Amino acid sequence: MTVLDETYTLSNGVKIPKIGFGTWQIPNGKAAYDAVSGALKSGYTHIDTAYAYGNEESVGRAIKDSGIDRDKVFVTSKLPAEVKNAEDARRHFVETLGNLDMDYLDLYLIHAPWPWSRIGERDDAGNLEVWKVFEELYKAGKIRAIGVSNFDVHDLTNILDNTDVAPMVNQIQYYVGFTEPKIVDFSTRHDMLVEAYSPLATGDLLNNPQMKAMATKYGVSVAQIALRFVLDNGVLPLPKASSQEHIAANAALDFTLDKSDLETLRGLDDSAPVHFHNPTQG
Repeated sequence: MTVLDETYTLSNGVKIPKIGFGTWQIPNGKAAYDAVSGALKSGYTHIDTAYAYGNEESVGRAIKDSGIDRDKVFVTSKLPAEVKNAEDARRHFVETLGNLDMDYLDLYLIHAPWPWSRIGERDDAGNLEVWKVFEELYKAGKIRAIGVSNFDVHDLTNILDNTDVAPMVNQIQYYVGFTEPKIVDFSTRHDMLVEAYSPLATGDLLNNPQMKAMATKYGVSVAQIALRFVLDNGVLPLPKASSQEHIAANAALDFTLDKSDLETLRGLDDSAPVHFHNPTQG
C-alpha cells in the first residue's frame, strides 16, 4: 500500500484519494490525454480538471480508455468562475458531463467566488444562487460531493449561513510558505477538506535553497518535500506534471518529515516569493 491508496473522508462520508492529479495548463488533445493516461498508469485514482481548463474531453477519454472502472476513479471538475446564475450553472454542468462523457461527478466546485476578470469583487447573491443548483444536483445523485475554490472566510460564511448543505471541500492556493492559515483554520473547523492547488508554486519553489537542503537530507526531490509537507499538514495536494518521470515521482511520497523539519518548513516566509499570490487570500 502506498500513499496513492490512502484517502481522506469528506464530511458526508465520501472517501477521496489523498493525492490528486492536476491538469491546469495542460492543453486539450494529446498532451492532456497522455498526461492523464500516464497518471492512471502510475496509480493515481483522483483526477482534477475544470471547464475553464478546456481539457475535459481529453481527460474523460483518457479515463475511459484506461479500462479502469468509472467508480474506481475520483473525478473533480469546476463550474466557471464567471457563472453566477442558476440557468447557466445547470447548463454548464450538463456540458461538463458531456465533455467528460460521464453520468456523474465525484466532486464539483465553484471555481471562484468572483469572475477572473474582477478578482476580489463580492457576489454573495450569485454564489448563493449557484450553490442552490449544486445542492439540487447533489441531492439528485449527479454529484457525490460539492465544494468551492478560492473562497475566503467571507465567501464561505455566506454559503454556510444561507444554505442547507455545507461545502465539503475548499480548494485554495497552498504551498510551503503560503499556507493561508486563516482560511485553512476556518475551513477545517467547518469540516471542509482543504485541497492545495499549485502545491509546487508552478515550479517556482524548486530552486529554494532551504528546500534543496532538506531534499538532500531525505534523499528525495524538492517537489517531493513540498508535496509531503502538504500531506503532513492534512491538506490534499494536486500536483501537475506532463512527463511520466515527474508524474511518478510526485506520487513517491511514502516518507514522513521529522517534526523539526516540518516546523522549519512551516516557518518559512515564502518558498516562492516571486510566484503569483491570490490577492484575496494571503
